[in-house]
Amino acid sequence: MSAPGGPPRHVHHALAQRRWPLLDDDRGTLLLVPVGSTEQHGPHLPLGTDTMVAAAVARLAAERLVAEGRAVAVAPTLSYGASGEHEDFPGTVSIGHEALYLLLVELGRSACRWAQGVVFVNGHGGNVPTLKRAVALLRHEGRPVAWTGCGVPGGDAHAGRTETSILRHLAPWSVQPGLAEPGVTTPARELMAELVARGVRAVSPNGVLGDPTGATAEEGRGIVESLVRRVVGELVDIDVDEDGRLRPGTSRARATESAP
Repeated sequence: MSAPGGPPRHVHHALAQRRWPLLDDDRGTLLLVPVGSTEQHGPHLPLGTDTMVAAAVARLAAERLVAEGRAVAVAPTLSYGASGEHEDFPGTVSIGHEALYLLLVELGRSACRWAQGVVFVNGHGGNVPTLKRAVALLRHEGRPVAWTGCGVPGGDAHAGRTETSILRHLAPWSVQPGLAEPGVTTPARELMAELVARGVRAVSPNGVLGDPTGATAEEGRGIVESLVRRVVGELVDIDVDEDGRLRPGTSRARATESAP
């Protein structure tokens, strides 16, 4: 708990607010790096939606692990990603795959000089191919790096009910529910070829892939809790698949199932 007049509790897990002697011990610190984007999210959600979600999931997971005695820090969020498919909408800023790749690789190389390990916590699906490529190189070099994501199984693709519910819970001030409207509701897998070839705006003029109109903060709270619980379990077990992604944590899952 913070002292009266002191910094908010989460600041103690924020790398940018730490002092180097606090990171110089024998245990080593696990560094979580949220990776987001700055891109359109329909008429009702902010451009920083992916960034906000990744940052929140990393912070909440770190808080739980620190409470259990783990040395964990959360790096400043990477707010730009590979968002070329959204560039037809004003406000989107994409750095592309090559720039993102170099950024992730050099960040991982540098942080691994002192960190016990680095885990990229990704909030934007368009970053995934580059995350896999960057993490593969870093692991080939012998560095303890992996990634995980904030995707929701069964959730809609972009700016729909899932993301809107999450933001209504995490940052209700950032959502304009009165502007929420359905976009294209065809499953993303059926649209993928057209999205890649023509961009999102050619497929969905309002930028929404899904239907956000039924989103609620209560639903968002449940989604966030599920995401954080999964990520914490992954970080406890640290089992990495062939794509460099953390596998679900089996020990934490068993503990959760057996809890009263």
